[in-house]
Amino acid sequence: MDSIISLCKRRGFIYQGSEIYGGLAGTWDYGPYGIALKNNVKNLWWKRFVSDREDMYGMDAAILMNQKAWVASGHVGGFSDPLVECSNCKRRFRVDQIIDEDDYKEDVKKFRNFVHLYIDSGETKKAANEAIDKNYKISEFLSLSEQKKKDFLNKVNEIIPIANIAAIEGILGQIEKLESYSGKFARFYLNQKVTCPSCGVKDKWSEPRQFNMMFRTTVGAVESEDAVSYLRPETAQGMFVNFKNIMDSFHPKMPFGIAQIGKAFRNEIAPRDFLFRVREFEQMEVEYFIDPKNWEKYFDMWEKIRMDWCLEIGLPKEKIHIREHAAEELSHYSKRTTDIEFDYPFGQKELYGLAYRTDFDLNAHSKNSGVDLSYFDEETKKRFIPHVIEPSVGVDRAVLAILTSAYVEDEMNGEKRTYLKLAPSVAPIKIAVFPLLKNKPELVKKAEEIYVILKKQFGAVEFDDNGNIGKRYRRQDEIGTPFCVTIDFDTIEKNAGVTVRDRDSGKQERVSEKDLIKYFSEKFQ
Repeated sequence: MDSIISLCKRRGFIYQGSEIYGGLAGTWDYGPYGIALKNNVKNLWWKRFVSDREDMYGMDAAILMNQKAWVASGHVGGFSDPLVECSNCKRRFRVDQIIDEDDYKEDVKKFRNFVHLYIDSGETKKAANEAIDKNYKISEFLSLSEQKKKDFLNKVNEIIPIANIAAIEGILGQIEKLESYSGKFARFYLNQKVTCPSCGVKDKWSEPRQFNMMFRTTVGAVESEDAVSYLRPETAQGMFVNFKNIMDSFHPKMPFGIAQIGKAFRNEIAPRDFLFRVREFEQMEVEYFIDPKNWEKYFDMWEKIRMDWCLEIGLPKEKIHIREHAAEELSHYSKRTTDIEFDYPFGQKELYGLAYRTDFDLNAHSKNSGVDLSYFDEETKKRFIPHVIEPSVGVDRAVLAILTSAYVEDEMNGEKRTYLKLAPSVAPIKIAVFPLLKNKPELVKKAEEIYVILKKQFGAVEFDDNGNIGKRYRRQDEIGTPFCVTIDFDTIEKNAGVTVRDRDSGKQERVSEKDLIKYFSEKFQ
């Protein structure tokens, strides 16, 4: 990752936000090549998901929305992450970033077995009111003497009240939902196992509490609760609240979709991993409205479409994995969710989500706004609230996946070389045109003529005469330019065409000037 981040800064792809002032965590600025790459990704997505389809309506909703929309969607009440604070240094952390999930799960399992052992044997009917004896780590339960186990059990009420097996199952079931990390069990675990990443002190953690990640602001000159708004944490709600507008303007037939590319904002407690988890990001989303009886058909359809798009932007198939969400992982609005996960350098992480959101959102907005958001089927003469299939991908995560999979280090002509093996469809520059020597006017003039012709045809073409030819090749390799065209003396004196160099192999071939457009058209196809 360090090498990739360094290349991104050096070659003008991505810079740290507000860098001259020390930066701002979780913000990144796209430079000239970065924004070109990013726009290529967005354009390819828009073409496949909107322009090439007859059932899709594009839009661009406002970032600021009436606060009632976020209350209806559940974001005001429930869009939060578990947060703990070190009482020694006052630093705050997301719980899932400072604990070992596998270790936590194993300790929960051991604790459950331990508690059940005594409930099943009838050794105790109630728990004492004392706190847990912190001399005992959860992982040491089963090695205690029988008397110490009994003593421990009498102090277990700080974690759960021992009443009956059903109560324990319910509470432990909640404990095992690691995304919540709530309750005293999590605090006990933290104090036993985790030292503060900032100050190194142990046993100083607050109880986990929920932290709402929306950026809150006020609209207008007067600050009051009625003036509260939020920077949207997702783009989806802008499409749901415009469902009726699209219906009234275009009268679409079911199924149909609304698509949007736009910015979203989340006040992440601990942004990390370069572009992967940031506070300001861009999403590409579709809300596809369907009759619920056909939801599985359309879910499968969108699974194939999103996979094809991932391959189209040059992601290697072997680094792409589909993961089905378990029942306890599903969001409150989802009946089924699958993620495309990608092998980033820091692990296999979510790139592209696909959720069956049922009718949750339209129902919620219909009830809270008082506006009828149902659909009338002319064929069946029935009215119903449509259900929704939602494919959603983060632009920045897609850019990061492309960069990390394209980054290559090899040797060429005995020298170490770094290059980006970008697909031509996403490469910020497709062709670079060089005069062999920049101090020879006849070479420069001819190179400029060819540059103009190619740029008019292919757009993303760059003229480069900075440094010797070897340095230019290395620079264009790091930018990810698939082909370099060099104009030399044979081009002018012998009408021998130009030299075209392939980025990946380094091989060169002569191509006649009149065949260049056809040559590159075939390559890019």
